[in-house]
Amino acid sequence: MSDTTDTGAGTAAETAGGATSSAPSRRSLLGWGGAGLALGAAAAGGAVAAVRGDGGDAVPAADSGAAVPFYGVHQAGIATAVQDRLHFAAFDVTTKDRGELIRLLKEWTAAAARMTAGQTVGEGAYGGLAEAPPDDTGEALGLKPSRLTLTIGFGPSLFAKGRFGLEGKRPEALLDIEKFPGDNLDPARSDGDLCVQACADDPQVAVHAIRNLARIGMGRTAIRWSQLGFGKTSSTTPDAQTPRNMMGFKDGTRNISGTDTAALDKHVWVGEKDGSPWMTGGSYLVARRIRMHIETWDRTGLQEQEDVFGRDKGEGAPVGKAKERDEPFLKAMKPNAHVRLAHPDSNGGATILRRGYSFTDGTDGLGRLEAGLFFIAYQRDVRKGFLPVQRSLARNKDALNEYIQHVSSAIFAVPPGVRDKDDWWGRALFS
Repeated sequence: MSDTTDTGAGTAAETAGGATSSAPSRRSLLGWGGAGLALGAAAAGGAVAAVRGDGGDAVPAADSGAAVPFYGVHQAGIATAVQDRLHFAAFDVTTKDRGELIRLLKEWTAAAARMTAGQTVGEGAYGGLAEAPPDDTGEALGLKPSRLTLTIGFGPSLFAKGRFGLEGKRPEALLDIEKFPGDNLDPARSDGDLCVQACADDPQVAVHAIRNLARIGMGRTAIRWSQLGFGKTSSTTPDAQTPRNMMGFKDGTRNISGTDTAALDKHVWVGEKDGSPWMTGGSYLVARRIRMHIETWDRTGLQEQEDVFGRDKGEGAPVGKAKERDEPFLKAMKPNAHVRLAHPDSNGGATILRRGYSFTDGTDGLGRLEAGLFFIAYQRDVRKGFLPVQRSLARNKDALNEYIQHVSSAIFAVPPGVRDKDDWWGRALFS
């Protein structure tokens, strides 16, 4: 929720090439708006693309419901323009067979390539043998691709000795995150062997994707926990309006742009010299479920609210400045203001890319909304990204901590992208 940890980045500049298939999209067959374009793209062996290979917008993605290319050097869903909805799921691997895990990852990759291109899984949701369950659950039939992206990550527990022979390939940066003062972490909603982040502009498309991967994995994986999210809390395009979090403040002002390749290379993508060759081109994901005490916040005076953040609530300008994007003068803020403590200048230049979402999950049984921020951050090295910033917030008693509590935590190694139809999620790890 920080000002400079608001780094969640822009267009799909990390992708190269589009998802391919010899079959037309289910949306084109069902005749949604613009079907001629979709059918033409499918016949040519490609999907309707939301972006060009150079990272420029080919069509207004949010208006078109277009597809984001699945294949590329980096996984989509990291520097891709942030979609409106999220379904994030962490999985436990239940099989003990390394070969079965590899087969699962290959099957998941094939399904992900089809779903992100707007196609059904396997042979589809109907028309097959009456005695057999369909390959696709069907609830996304007739819906546009909605810029669906699917991003996979591997948790520390997958590398445990005696499981799959991966203990020697665990990256040093994939460490066990410490518990910080004030954390109230629920083990049942933390960690996981695998994670899949599904982002889309239609919530049903995102849920459909996770549901089908869970179905394919049945008997080999089980969902450990999941989180739905709405209202992206990070701006990922420089000229876009900065979104607001559940506290009503703009969030993501200083986010890394998806078109800023220099910043992405410096702060997000793992380099060849970073160790663990299988991670080159990948990133590290930290997910934290942050409960907001919004009833207390809503009874707090405006001046105190602005002092807590170090920005005004209307424009989003830092203390003493007029415009949101004016460079903040940190010493003008309260010593424990959130922006001041989280700024790169306060943390040796530590910068992360954010893709967080708001959530509301009913009530807590005490008449209060179970609401807050599902924090998602990507970085080249957690030891130089999330950890320095979070330690600073804890050590200096961030004023925001009075109104929030971290209730779950997870870290995952996110491998590089799938290069082509013969590649698959995690291939280099298992090679």
